[in-house]
Amino acid sequence: MSEKLIIGNESHSYEVAQGWGKLPEGITYGYTHGIVVDANDNVYVHNTSKDSVVVFDKEGNFLTSWGAEFEGGAHGFYLHRDDADGIEYLYFADTNRALVVKTTLSGDVLLEISGPERPDLYDAERRYVPTDVCVAPNGDIYVSDGYGQFYIHHYDAKGNYIRSWGGRGSEPGKVKEPHGISINLRGDEPEIYVADRRNSRIQVFTLEGEHKRFVDHNLDLPCSFYFFGDEVYMPDLDSRITVLDKNDRLITHLGEDQQAYKQQGWPNLPKEYYRPDKFSSPHGVCVDSQGNVYVAEWIFDGRITKLIRQK
Repeated sequence: MSEKLIIGNESHSYEVAQGWGKLPEGITYGYTHGIVVDANDNVYVHNTSKDSVVVFDKEGNFLTSWGAEFEGGAHGFYLHRDDADGIEYLYFADTNRALVVKTTLSGDVLLEISGPERPDLYDAERRYVPTDVCVAPNGDIYVSDGYGQFYIHHYDAKGNYIRSWGGRGSEPGKVKEPHGISINLRGDEPEIYVADRRNSRIQVFTLEGEHKRFVDHNLDLPCSFYFFGDEVYMPDLDSRITVLDKNDRLITHLGEDQQAYKQQGWPNLPKEYYRPDKFSSPHGVCVDSQGNVYVAEWIFDGRITKLIRQK
């Protein structure tokens, strides 16, 4: 029997579940961008193939796949439980179609949101390319234009446009590649966390878009967020998962490999380079009810890792 492969630190220790989540014949991943878990601990993998949403149970057994409309445009991926009806919904940011989409867990489309009608921000040369989406407790929707003009857009629950803020820069309120966005519910009031990736920081805003503070230590290229209890888990494209405590101070880096992103051809490296306990290009992360961590990596044929919480 092979020895357990353990990563992490004294307070956050994980066993690498090698071989978890095998795909059935006829289904292959494209770039694996996002990953979420529902109330039953089923795991949803979002990738750029024709089967852009692949669903497993917590043991890694394949359940279903769907989402051909997201082929090539799969990017932002968010699961939200609506406080009003108690139902969970999926939200997508499609970079190819410049579209935000809300669906049921089985893929029925409920809402589509195009870019805002802001000719002062967007035209034929200045594109809108949404990279992530999140939902506030009141149902308002926030979208980060991470590959376009670097703005955050605010809509109500029905997709009606409310406001925008941001724009390229490094000063407070400005961003460079706002790649990921999420809602922080750990404090006295909800806040918006933006992965201000090319500024190598998190920028925190009020729900109205007012700058509050920066988090800029122990971060290289933060991609997105997953809040679990008092902690926040972040995929860092520079080859690690970063875990911060309730005060946004470093707890640990998981699977850190400071050589991977420096390799020629990265992120698509030779198969023999990849190691089960090291990450190359983490792009999405989620945590299930037991504290187990799932990681999706930005690699052309996809890579998913499950880390089983030990303590």
